[in-house]
Amino acid sequence: MSASPPQRKPNNPCFSSGPTSKPPGWSASDLDLALVGRSHRSPEAIQKIQEVVSLTRQLLSIPVDYQVAIVPGSTTGAFMMALWSLLGPRGVDILTWEVFGKRWALEIEQGLRFKDVRILDAPIGRLPDLSAVDANRDVVFSWNGTTSGVWVPNGEWIPHNQKGLVFCDAISAIFAADLPWEKLDITAFSWQKTLGGESGFGMLVLSPKALERLENFTPAHPVPGLLNLKEYSGEVKQSMFQGQTPNTISLLCIEDFLNALKWAQKIGGQKALQKKIDDNFTVINSWVERSKWAAFLAENPLHRSKTSVCLKIQHPQFYKLDENKQWQAIKDLTMLLAEEKVAYDINNHRFSCPSLRIWTGPTVAKDDLETLLPWLDLAYEKVIQPIVTKSHPKEVS
Repeated sequence: MSASPPQRKPNNPCFSSGPTSKPPGWSASDLDLALVGRSHRSPEAIQKIQEVVSLTRQLLSIPVDYQVAIVPGSTTGAFMMALWSLLGPRGVDILTWEVFGKRWALEIEQGLRFKDVRILDAPIGRLPDLSAVDANRDVVFSWNGTTSGVWVPNGEWIPHNQKGLVFCDAISAIFAADLPWEKLDITAFSWQKTLGGESGFGMLVLSPKALERLENFTPAHPVPGLLNLKEYSGEVKQSMFQGQTPNTISLLCIEDFLNALKWAQKIGGQKALQKKIDDNFTVINSWVERSKWAAFLAENPLHRSKTSVCLKIQHPQFYKLDENKQWQAIKDLTMLLAEEKVAYDINNHRFSCPSLRIWTGPTVAKDDLETLLPWLDLAYEKVIQPIVTKSHPKEVS
């Protein structure tokens, strides 16, 4: 080994893309006020749930005529509720350029078995042709592709005269990007990304146009009870938008996210969160520009996610290896960093391509990110370089 280990390690090695790192200074004592042992239907619990909704609405500047609900199943549960309850009157355009967009396409084509579906696809690292979106159709997309590091830079591509509904999976863009609420009809996200909340619960934001369809449209397909935004009587579940969750919710998780929201509010709200994200991305972007081995999966700089940074090995010999060997090399590299307690869980999604994925959201300290980068260089030298130079990998000390 030609280089010795860096002298410093990150104070917080949690760079996972979900659940992400807790807000700075978090401790279990922050949950002391949680209403454990209480009913989620009690007046005190409903007040806590309503406070979560109110603070979320305030921090995100959600319009007053949009409805917000907390639902089970994380973003997946929230988005599936919307797809199963609201799709049907129009054809559907689905934008796919990474793992989760493709998951929604499968749900619509094979789960709902819709026929009038257009999939606007792009390979990993690129966006599809956004100008091909048809204003007369419903549109389904993920704002931020966490497994490709590609996000849409803005909402200008969404037609102003959109007749159909716009369904947005915003899980890793919420609190990180300025969402054009006036162009989004259904927005789903959960707590475990940008603010480091607990997983398992999602939030669903519906525009007046979405609410109008919900009130006046009944799907031809049967909708499972947990995914149905209506009662069996056909009435909209109005209680969902008044602090009544569809099923029992963890009041520990409510308290935890309430703590995260108050932290975000205390440091200056969304602008302060985005400043932290910009600073973190600048650190890693500058390092990539100097790196001899790392490159962004996202090809266009304007489309690079600032929260879920996906990096590929740019040595030409690496991607000539069998894909299983590529993944094993990525696994060995990330295992080395985990064993050194430098970085946890930074391998990319198993359905993406062999690469790294580093979360750079606002709960990640800039100093920790700066401290991580020399370790990435060392891990490359110890694990990947021997492979691409056709020598034997050296043992981890």
